[in-house]
Amino acid sequence: MNYENGFTAMSGTSMAAPAVAGVVALLKAVHPDWSPAMLKSALITSEGLSRKLADPFDFGGGLVNPDKAANPGLVYDADVQDYIRFLCASNYDEMSITKISKQTIKCPSPRPSMLDLNLLSITIPFLKEDVTLTRTVTNVGPVNSVYKLILQPPMGVKISVTPKRLVFNSRVKKLSYQVTVSTTHKANSIYYFGGLIWTVAFTTSVSHYLSGHRC
Repeated sequence: MNYENGFTAMSGTSMAAPAVAGVVALLKAVHPDWSPAMLKSALITSEGLSRKLADPFDFGGGLVNPDKAANPGLVYDADVQDYIRFLCASNYDEMSITKISKQTIKCPSPRPSMLDLNLLSITIPFLKEDVTLTRTVTNVGPVNSVYKLILQPPMGVKISVTPKRLVFNSRVKKLSYQVTVSTTHKANSIYYFGGLIWTVAFTTSVSHYLSGHRC
């Protein structure tokens, strides 16, 4: 290898991949009924917002904490139908979605919003008007739990969440909340970041906001 320039490019599997795969295998052993989306959610939301001098585009899902991931409190789940709706929202034609999903697909009219895919992060690249979207969380912590909202709005962004408390019990294991995002500044090309945190004693579930204003 040539190091004359002070560095060299090496191809191969990222060492993060087998490390995370091992953690996922352990999580699946502890929670065999969790879906892939729930496993991913537990890994990413269990550490909290980073205090590093960087943003989510730099550190991605953050540092994995296997112990906390085993008890995340809340998770964001998604199934095959959620992703099919996302393909419809992405303006894929029904024939292509049918081939991908191996089932006959009829997209709803009007087509749903891509922003409503139940991901644990929210990115709005062209925020000019008010945007309202929905997220659904599943309680995998103590049966009787009350989560309270903590907002960390990005600079120049106004966020409204309804409801501000999530109350779970033996009959209520899933709850949805609506998020309305609006800009309070003139449009520009810079992304600003913040957070939406559902917190309960000893457990915190976090969603990262990635909101940008573009001309």
